[in-house]
Amino acid sequence: MNASENPTPESAEQPEPVEVVEAAIETETVIEAEAVIEASDSADESADAPAGPEPLNLDKLADQAERPDEAARDVLRTRLAELAVPAAGLGRLEELAVWLAGARGDGQARPIERARVVVFAGDHGVASLGVSATAAEQALAVTAARVKQIEDGGGAVGVLARLHGATVRVVDVSAGRPSGRIDKEDAATREETEEAFRLGMAIADAEADSGADVLIPALVGVGGSTVASALSGVLTGKDAAAVTGRGSGVDDAAWMRKCAAVRDAMRRGRPVLGDQLELLAKVGGRDFAALTGFLLQAVIRRVPVLLDGVTTTACAMLVQRIAYRSPQWLLAGALSPEPAHKAALDRLSLEPLVEGYDVRQAEGALGLLALPMLKAAAALATELATFGEAGIPEPVLRSRV
Repeated sequence: MNASENPTPESAEQPEPVEVVEAAIETETVIEAEAVIEASDSADESADAPAGPEPLNLDKLADQAERPDEAARDVLRTRLAELAVPAAGLGRLEELAVWLAGARGDGQARPIERARVVVFAGDHGVASLGVSATAAEQALAVTAARVKQIEDGGGAVGVLARLHGATVRVVDVSAGRPSGRIDKEDAATREETEEAFRLGMAIADAEADSGADVLIPALVGVGGSTVASALSGVLTGKDAAAVTGRGSGVDDAAWMRKCAAVRDAMRRGRPVLGDQLELLAKVGGRDFAALTGFLLQAVIRRVPVLLDGVTTTACAMLVQRIAYRSPQWLLAGALSPEPAHKAALDRLSLEPLVEGYDVRQAEGALGLLALPMLKAAAALATELATFGEAGIPEPVLRSRV
């Protein structure tokens, strides 16, 4: 496994990062993931301690996931009610501003300045079945090319990150080392799954420590939507055909192969539904485990999260089963045409911020498409004056309906 170093440019002590493409996009070279995990565990190890870490205790982790700050929300609601705009004139933007206030624990709204996209890369054995528009024999090469493109500041994620002032980090979890073929074998061992889960947690810690104020996690890798469909089917209780979409744009024959793979993977996953780590080992994989650990730790660290596409929302459902409060820290980005995406958002009780465009490209792009809405909510709540501040008499018949 590989992972990039702490990417943050924000601290005064750190040197300025090397930016690959213009000023608004940065990426980092990956390092050995084992080094990241060892560093995160080293404080707890002694010279005569066992070599391996303690097994993950998800119940203990879940206890650390708290509710957003309701008092901060109330403070901002009071200010929003006094803004010199028509009653409820900002619509859902007011809800977003209140959500941000609760997540930040601060009733004084402030702009979003450090939005961060974290893309986890991995290959999937199920791609060998021809379930993608990419030829099976080219799957590994295409994933590698996509990872390189994102590292170089390209792809839709690079374009949108520059446009919206976000930065991008790539974490190579298992690119070039495919997971098991989930229709007939485990995606990873339990040990590999826990190791990847810890890696994701360590990455989230690094991002939180660096001052990221919004995180947008994503996945890249051929076959990822097939894995996400299988996880979504198990977690929502829907049939394979109801959660399997066209992914990268497959034809009918490939879609039928994909449905069959999802169906068989779901059969393998249902018996372990109550054990999230085992479910990830059976039908997820190391990249999905890393993203799930990242999401859970982001919630624990109280960092707002903007979800990307079908792969990210599948992991979010797993986190919901670990820590039931977690959806309160999540927002849904743009809605893709993948049926598993809508099913997952329904299960999470989340409404997408952007609908109706049928954008299939994920890899961070679906989260970034919604980032301007969140930025607008924060900026308006910060900069708009109240009636008193503006010297405008408040309407006597005004009501906040």
